[in-house]
Amino acid sequence: MLLEASDGGETVVYRAAVASAQVQVEPVGRWFEAYIRRRNRNVSSSFQELEEEEESSEESADEEFQLEEYSMLRKLDPKDWKNQDHYAVLGLPHLRYKATQKQIKAAHKSIVLKHHPDKRKAAGEQIVEGDNDYFTCITKAMEILSDPVKRRAFDSVDPTFDNSMPSKSEGKENFFEVFAPVFERNARWSSKKHVPKLGTVESSFEEVDNFYSFWYNFDSWREFSYLDEEEKEKAECRDERRWIEKQNRASRAQRKKEEMNRIRTLVDTAYGCDPRIKKFKEEEKARKESEKKAKAEAKKREQEEKERARRAELEAARLAKEKEEEEAKQAAQQAKKEKEIQKKAIKKERQKLRTMCKNWNYFADNEADSVKMMEEVEKLCDRLELTSLQSLNEVLSSGSKEENKAAVEKQVQEVNAQLQKEREAEIQARQAARSSEQASGGAGGGKGWNEEDLQLLIKAVNLFPAGTNARWEVIADYMNMHSTSGMKRTAKDVINKAKNLQRLDPVQKDEINRKAFEKFKKEHTSVPPSIDNAVPSERFDASGSDGNAAPWTTEEQKLLEQALKTYPVNTPERWEKIAAAVRGRSKKDCMKRYKELVEMVKAKKAAQEQVAAKNKK
Repeated sequence: MLLEASDGGETVVYRAAVASAQVQVEPVGRWFEAYIRRRNRNVSSSFQELEEEEESSEESADEEFQLEEYSMLRKLDPKDWKNQDHYAVLGLPHLRYKATQKQIKAAHKSIVLKHHPDKRKAAGEQIVEGDNDYFTCITKAMEILSDPVKRRAFDSVDPTFDNSMPSKSEGKENFFEVFAPVFERNARWSSKKHVPKLGTVESSFEEVDNFYSFWYNFDSWREFSYLDEEEKEKAECRDERRWIEKQNRASRAQRKKEEMNRIRTLVDTAYGCDPRIKKFKEEEKARKESEKKAKAEAKKREQEEKERARRAELEAARLAKEKEEEEAKQAAQQAKKEKEIQKKAIKKERQKLRTMCKNWNYFADNEADSVKMMEEVEKLCDRLELTSLQSLNEVLSSGSKEENKAAVEKQVQEVNAQLQKEREAEIQARQAARSSEQASGGAGGGKGWNEEDLQLLIKAVNLFPAGTNARWEVIADYMNMHSTSGMKRTAKDVINKAKNLQRLDPVQKDEINRKAFEKFKKEHTSVPPSIDNAVPSERFDASGSDGNAAPWTTEEQKLLEQALKTYPVNTPERWEKIAAAVRGRSKKDCMKRYKELVEMVKAKKAAQEQVAAKNKK
């Protein structure tokens, strides 16, 4: 709202008014408190009246207090002034630490007017000269209580203060009635003005937590300098004064520590007896149990969900695997069918080729050429693919004898040329391997290997197959024990030579095996008659003495082992049945081979026992 212009003037707006802003203000101070009291009483007053009211209230408070005469005042010992109650000496035992400086001065004035030595001397009382009069105690009391530092030191050791604490049994019966006065009594030592109350049984958790946090971190202004046994002013030198100060500091620290332990014990006792703490702990325990239960249920639901998802994945994987297996099975069946068809077609073409060549008498005029051509035709059947066989059969079915012979011979030459290339490549590979072996230092660690050692190595390798414990060490010991060359072989030498033998030409392997068998046969031509039941040599018959000396093939060895399992020892005519099962071998051959196998097993066991005994040593 704009003010009206004066007579002859005009109202002009220079700029827009600033918008109003709402600000929160916290009212504080004694004037606001006075305002609240006036508002509650529905009265008003000026500041001057409030000041006058405050001053009058202080004066009335000073006037209202009454002095209590100390009955033992005249009997006090001036020399023992430190142990006296200064408040009682001045007549203020009912106010004590709550007494103001005005009240202390007024009490001192009143006591002095009554007990001053001049007053008592005028009244005819006999006065003790010097500092031995009890009036010295009044002077000391005023000196202590008028100095804030000395008064605080005296208040800290107030002789009327109750330092006792309730026990746990008392606190559990009536907790609030027992502990509330104790905390109120000890609250006077707090450096902070606002000390929280103990509260009631209905107090909230925040109030209780605030109360115990305050008392567990209680900051006490109480100090014990008043109880110093030595006064540094009485020291005669600086060193003595320092020693007195050191002793006083140590005693003060000890008493301060005991005071803080007393407060901590009080708080611990109250905390242990407080029924609210027990209630809060039970509520917290119940809350945690509920949270734990809810968490467990949530985890269970999550696990169930994961289990359902896992089962769904397993089911989907199973279905996919079944589908894949079914597809693979169908593909395998289809491939098998195609393979069977191709196999049958190849078989048919091979049979067709053999038949046509046979019809032409293998394009030969004599028996020798016919057998040779027959072998070549079989080679063609083994080496040619289906398409080549079909092409060759088409040519043979439509041409003359000469043309057919030329076609077959051409195809034979191509196959032989291919076989020759393969053999040459294999020979070159073996020569390269042998050259690299010689370049790397040779076999057997540079030690010579004769025919006997090679045969003994082959025998030991067959005697101690893969899986034998410490196999190559056993083989090396076996060779060192049976070799006649005198060369000591290590496990590394034996391994290197065995690897080289594996890379040898099959023809050389067969030659070494043949020589080893001939040597073995030569050494075992005479069989001793005293053999245990496991060696059937005693049942050799005269027939077949000129048995087949050819070495046993792998197929014959398998047939012999199977026959030995099929016909046990108690089988009638056992060796005749075994010989019948092994084609091309007589009864004597089978029995002799069985004896050789038994001796090989015994030699193997003996070598293993020898190695084991050596390892134990």
